Amino acid sequence: MPADRPADRLRDERVDHRFKALPPDAEGLTVGELAAERRNLFTGGFTTPVLALSAERLEHNLRLLEEYTRRHDLAFAPHGKTSMSPQLFDRQLDHGAWGITAAVPHQARVYRAYGIRRIFLANELVDAAALRWLARELAGDPELRFICYVDSVRGVGLMDEALRAADATRPVDVVIELGAGDGARTGARTEADCTAVADAVAAVDTLRLVGVAGYEGEVPEATADRVRTWLNRLTSLAADFDKAGRFTDADEIVISAGGSAWFDVVADTFATVPQLSLPTLKLLRSGAYVSHDDGQYRRLTPFNRIPDEGALQPAFRLWSQVVSRPTPEQAFTNAGKRDAAYDLDLPEAQAVRDARTGEVREAAGITVTGLSDQHAWLRTETHADLNVGDWLGMGLSHPCTSFDKWQLIPVVEADGTVVDFVRTFF
Repeated sequence: MPADRPADRLRDERVDHRFKALPPDAEGLTVGELAAERRNLFTGGFTTPVLALSAERLEHNLRLLEEYTRRHDLAFAPHGKTSMSPQLFDRQLDHGAWGITAAVPHQARVYRAYGIRRIFLANELVDAAALRWLARELAGDPELRFICYVDSVRGVGLMDEALRAADATRPVDVVIELGAGDGARTGARTEADCTAVADAVAAVDTLRLVGVAGYEGEVPEATADRVRTWLNRLTSLAADFDKAGRFTDADEIVISAGGSAWFDVVADTFATVPQLSLPTLKLLRSGAYVSHDDGQYRRLTPFNRIPDEGALQPAFRLWSQVVSRPTPEQAFTNAGKRDAAYDLDLPEAQAVRDARTGEVREAAGITVTGLSDQHAWLRTETHADLNVGDWLGMGLSHPCTSFDKWQLIPVVEADGTVVDFVRTFF
């Protein structure tokens, strides 16, 4: 692992009131010093609620996607907006990632602040201020590789205008985004529309066309067959553009897709891409794998369809404390919308840590039925063993909205030992 990387300086940040759940008596220590103490999550002074990231499961997930992409001859630029954590970016790169995907200019700025030199912006970029910043970054770092979407002639014009005004010295690499269908999100809707955008790119010297891309997760009423049909359109578009000589200025041809729900279909389809005139970078962008979850992606992971490829493991658990038990059928903990992802699924009650004995048992007969700002509402069945003061461990859905609620997350081994902290920037 390379030494003295920019993310290493995050260990020098001081622990204080900015960071939820950290031990009050750790105030003034650096993050690195606190990690070196190897405190226990349950007995080391952490306050509730506290989000924990499993050290073992995190490493398992990183290795699994590294092996998967290597096995299927894919390059990998995991979507960083899932975690926005420079430490996790470094670990993803250590596990073979080609670069990191961003969605908006702010995320790309964070990446650059922490030394990322390959960035795939899976979105259109028409903000003049952001393009001025990008022009400076490209001029100042010959090793920076930056790619973004274009999907309209007007967007190409706006990019060209801003880059010329910024006296850009290097062209910005762009890929034509093919929309996933009527009613989908961004992207040119037809091959004719894509051709018109490609013509517009060819007419300016501030942009360079290097490939095609899109997001299969937006295919309306997605099924494997519908996703495959759209992906075949995407790869055919790349082949047609190549035959027409549209990539002659490129060093390689980029074909990119792949969120966290259909990357198996992406891998199968990309394996059929014919030989093109230049080397082909088949770029997968799945990001939720790094922590996985106990809801959205647990249901949709391609590994459910292809178990021989392995299995991702949910790596987050939110621990909160029972603060009220007003009736035998009801209880409340002190974690709510400010702490738990709730945009897709409610948290899942998984484990109870007894306040008196420290014993951890299954959360039998306990269901999370709602979230207030700072309370989880629990329905408890007759046999549920749950008391005021107990800690309730909950699984979370949709990691994209778990990371953004916690700026400093303990990385915890199976026995409760806190071995590191993950810093996030949202």
